Amino acid sequence: MVPITQHSLPLLAITQGDPAGIGPEIIAKAFRDAPDQMQGAFVVGELATLRRAAACVRRSGVPDLPVAVITSAAQARAMPPRCVPVLPLAGLPGPLPFGAVAAEGGRAAAQCVVWAAQAALRGEIAGLVTAPLNKESLHAAGVDYPGHTELLQAQAAAHAGVALAQMPVRMMLASDELCTVLVSIHLALRDAIDAVTPHNVLQTLRITHAALCKSLGRAPRIVVSALNPHAGEAGLFGREEIEVIGPAIAAARREGLDATGPWAPDTVFMRARNTPMHPGEFDVVVAMYHDQGLIPVKYLGVDKGVNVTLGLPLVRTSPDHGTAFDIAGTGKADPASLIEAVRWARRLSAQ
Repeated sequence: MVPITQHSLPLLAITQGDPAGIGPEIIAKAFRDAPDQMQGAFVVGELATLRRAAACVRRSGVPDLPVAVITSAAQARAMPPRCVPVLPLAGLPGPLPFGAVAAEGGRAAAQCVVWAAQAALRGEIAGLVTAPLNKESLHAAGVDYPGHTELLQAQAAAHAGVALAQMPVRMMLASDELCTVLVSIHLALRDAIDAVTPHNVLQTLRITHAALCKSLGRAPRIVVSALNPHAGEAGLFGREEIEVIGPAIAAARREGLDATGPWAPDTVFMRARNTPMHPGEFDVVVAMYHDQGLIPVKYLGVDKGVNVTLGLPLVRTSPDHGTAFDIAGTGKADPASLIEAVRWARRLSAQ
């Protein structure tokens, strides 16, 4: 194995997120509390916003956390431990009021994501970790995407010169205990049910298989959750399992994928959960809609879950929580999920 040196350390861009939320604070805490994990990482954002965040997490008797300006990603490799390297973007607003929805905050968050995505697509960085943005602020800014995943999909499609439909992506919520991939992401529940189609389920299985083959080094064991209670009970509680999900699984198996189901959603996640005392039967659960897949992972610990975008020609992870406007600026926010997101980004970018 070739040892990792300062000059070969993979570079990770961390976007500052919405400046009115906890993103800048958890970034500052991550550099303070996990210096080894944060080596080679740098922040894409606004200098005064990050310096305010460093002041928010100040502790009595502990030296202040320095925030340093860098002018290129490569300079992050030379930064000392417990120093926050910031690559400032022109045109970003200074510190905004904590906890307030604002178009300026949404626009700033999006600009940072676009810069980091383009740098990753050009091969200048190994991956990006996105601090939380606020979807209402994003909408107020006129950014026509409901979240990070769709914005990154659009950037990747434009870079590749293909239509959006030719760059299908999926959200995976991952922890060491449980991984779930969603058939649909940010849709109203009524629309999410309509999105359970043979095409979408099969496409999700293909994307999941391809992504996890790379990360696991083998074919993943995929289990598929049903949509209806009791997996439809042979059609008594709905026919999606018979007419949609089952045929998609059968098609995936004909393609050589190790996929099984659909199994009842009230037990399938327990069967996939992996612990030292109970190894999981499966590597990943494909869930039919957003909350079906996210609730089980978040219940096991928001601090342990990481959002990973599958299907992109770049590595992107994110903490498993939002902007937490209610505690922004108090210094109370926990950086654990962000640190996990950095760990996962390093792991994925090394493959």
